[in-house]
Amino acid sequence: MRADTQAVTEALASAVAAAGLAPSIHDTRPWRWRMTDNGLDLHLESSRLSDVTEPDVRLATLSCGAALHHARVSLAAQGWRATETRMPDPARPEHLARLQVDGPAPAPVEALTVRRTNRRPPPGRRIGPDELAAIITAVHAEGSLLHVLYPNQAELASWTGVTRSTGTGSRHDRSALLAIRYKRGEQPMNWLRAGEALSAAWLTAAEIGVSLLPLSANVTYPYVVLHLSSIDLPINRIP
Repeated sequence: MRADTQAVTEALASAVAAAGLAPSIHDTRPWRWRMTDNGLDLHLESSRLSDVTEPDVRLATLSCGAALHHARVSLAAQGWRATETRMPDPARPEHLARLQVDGPAPAPVEALTVRRTNRRPPPGRRIGPDELAAIITAVHAEGSLLHVLYPNQAELASWTGVTRSTGTGSRHDRSALLAIRYKRGEQPMNWLRAGEALSAAWLTAAEIGVSLLPLSANVTYPYVVLHLSSIDLPINRIP
């Protein structure tokens, strides 16, 4: 095996491993990767889905989008330039995307190797305008939009758990910022790109020390509500 071919193969394998860390509906990881000589094909894995909870596979496709973005970031972090083709075969809608390695990138990018999910009320301060701007920029770069919700615009009591008997949900009001991440259109292509945007927002948030948590009570709608708060976490990067 030529050295460059072996290097690409190793990079693709690492990208698949990184994609496995992506968030997914009920942690089902509803994707399947197929490796070619110099690329990856992403497929929706229907055997991991439930017709009862996800009849239109929208959230599963969104989950696959998050995995796709994780793989893209991993390749870039390893110093490879890749071309992404979404929905490459109209006759096979389960074939969601193809990543083709084109060659070495001008310079590797930094990427996180750890993403944590913590559903407890965050103790940190409300995030600042620069932090919010960084997350919004990351979402916009993936073709989605992020709309910030102010206290009089959100159903905070039901979304953040203020009415719970423990009273712990009240801390959300003091430190958390809510935002709606959405993508115009209700087609698989839109769902896939929305998942890529969710991944971009999550990784950016982790990079700048912001806790991000999609609120599951609202995720069944054509948008995702993001719960944002400052939090100190150790950051690990891909070399």
